[in-house]
Amino acid sequence: MGITVGFDLDMTLIDARPGMAAAMNALGVESGLPLDGDAFAANLGPPLDDILRGFEAPEERIPGLVDRFRAMYPEVVVPSTVALPGAVESLRAVRAAGGRTLVVTGKYGPNAQLHVDALGLDVDEVVGELWSTQKAEALLAHDARVYVGDHAGDIRGALAAGAIPVGVTTGPCDRTLLLSEGAEVVFESLTEFPEWFEKTFAAVA
Repeated sequence: MGITVGFDLDMTLIDARPGMAAAMNALGVESGLPLDGDAFAANLGPPLDDILRGFEAPEERIPGLVDRFRAMYPEVVVPSTVALPGAVESLRAVRAAGGRTLVVTGKYGPNAQLHVDALGLDVDEVVGELWSTQKAEALLAHDARVYVGDHAGDIRGALAAGAIPVGVTTGPCDRTLLLSEGAEVVFESLTEFPEWFEKTFAAVA
């Protein structure tokens, strides 16, 4: 039986930026708050409630804003989202080696699953609403040996779980930052992952 490999979702497997920006801007118009969709989409990763606090949304309004964003998400974000280069091939490489694939994301789980289904991504399990070192909970529960992500928080999560931290620079964090956080290897995109995975795990997968 092969190993389990975990992947982050936003800006690791998928590019949801256009829809995320549109949804946040729509929420801003609807709520009358100065929510910046472009800034939000450029820094995907942290939990939505933290993002809203960063936009100085009143604390008492945050639960309702989160619920509203999640409600508009399927129609606004999912249709415009695309898989990033190498995403399908990376999942396929793990599967071809007899392994399992796991998505661990800070995103609301049901909406994350909508992306996986819409794009036909070959994923065994989706776990949502975990950020940074919290991701170790799911990685340990599924015995993931590798975790791939675009954010410094993803590297911290992998290290907390004792998984090999693999970075990709398709998100807001550059190579230097990901390496400084402890990434064992950093790729410009997931197109580089299949060859690395095969060379690294062919003997054990």
